[in-house]
Amino acid sequence: MIVMKFGGTSLQDAAAMERVIAIIKSKLVYHPIVVVSAMAQITSTLIQCAQLAREGKEADALKLVQDALAKRHHETIDLLIKDASRKDLLHSAVEKYLDEIKTLIRGLTILGELTPRSLDAIASYGEQFSSLILSAAMQEHSLKAELVDSRRFIITDENYTKAAPLMDVSTTRMKQVLLPLLDREIVPVTQGFVGSTRNGITTTLGRDGSDYSATIIGASLNTEVIEIWTDVDGILTADPKLVPHARLLETVTFEEASELAYFGAKVFHPSTLLPAVEKKIPVYVNNTKRPASVGTRIVSNEVNEGQPGSVSSIAYKKGITVINVYSARMLLAHGFLKSIFEVFDSFETSVDLVATSEVNVSLTIDDQSHLQSIMNELKKFSTVTVEHNKAIICLVGKQMRYTPGISARAFGAIRDMNIVMISQGASEFNLSFIIDETDVQAAIQKLHREFFE
Repeated sequence: MIVMKFGGTSLQDAAAMERVIAIIKSKLVYHPIVVVSAMAQITSTLIQCAQLAREGKEADALKLVQDALAKRHHETIDLLIKDASRKDLLHSAVEKYLDEIKTLIRGLTILGELTPRSLDAIASYGEQFSSLILSAAMQEHSLKAELVDSRRFIITDENYTKAAPLMDVSTTRMKQVLLPLLDREIVPVTQGFVGSTRNGITTTLGRDGSDYSATIIGASLNTEVIEIWTDVDGILTADPKLVPHARLLETVTFEEASELAYFGAKVFHPSTLLPAVEKKIPVYVNNTKRPASVGTRIVSNEVNEGQPGSVSSIAYKKGITVINVYSARMLLAHGFLKSIFEVFDSFETSVDLVATSEVNVSLTIDDQSHLQSIMNELKKFSTVTVEHNKAIICLVGKQMRYTPGISARAFGAIRDMNIVMISQGASEFNLSFIIDETDVQAAIQKLHREFFE
């Protein structure tokens, strides 16, 4: 039994879906469960429709529904489905979803507000469209496939737009819903990203949460493998947009992959690997356009054959803000850090990196939505300065904390660049530092030459 998750670019049009069906056919012997994202850019379009409605621009939102949602899904059906009766049923089902979206848009326009619960309701339709169309296309290709609503078994808390799964109840539901289908050699096709509360209210797991859905299913059902199918060959030594000759990493550890996900690598949602880590289920990353390529295998640290003390990959995250907090009262005083982090907690803002001296704390955030409020609170007991337009560069590898020379090589490679902040030691798997956003491309290229060329 395996889980196969297909991303938005893997489902972006009829031709892409044909490739996906061929890949699924090749894996039937492993009893796959198929998890899908929305077609590429559809979720963004749905969110844009919701935002237009909130602003009172109902006509613009409805036009976007017609031009970007209705047209694209109907055209995909026409190209993908040949059977007339199945095609008619699909068009009708898509129209039903579109009518529901329009009703939501009209309601948002009247209210003039967009709550997280409402946003989840409208954002969930992308996966509903794609799973509906793919499952029907699989049936047309003589595959025994069945569409399964993920809200029947991904049960979450009520933290809308970033809901957390309730694993015990979700696992029970999955066994009840999915295992009987697999026993009958039916391929379940379900939605990533989407769940529901105990009361049946639609929730989402956060942007790019389809990967998370796949590993939740894999861990709950103890599958042998979880496959993430995307538009890249796997995890690379650097972003190929910045380093065109970046190399493929055939094997990395869960710890390395998690660090890369958090610090900007685009292959994963940062929470993706947690369920797989707990069950030690290997995760494979493969390219839908090149299914024969090796891909990347992500495994538990105990079975990784790689050499310790080496850099595996270089990641980066732009849009970083550095907040410097100074107070002479910090000298020999306990509780100062507690006071600082209570402020960030009260505004539900995560901190990426932290560095401290005797009287100063520097930390970074990538969510500026509450920045002014955070500063106002910090200024009640300290002096605060802010630096914008920064970026985190992160070197990820094995046992880097215990390997002499890594830092010297890294900072020597970019010795002509200003480094705002350094973090090492919090994890043995990464060395992170802050530079100006404008220096990112040059820094990545220089570091790649140093460690990989």
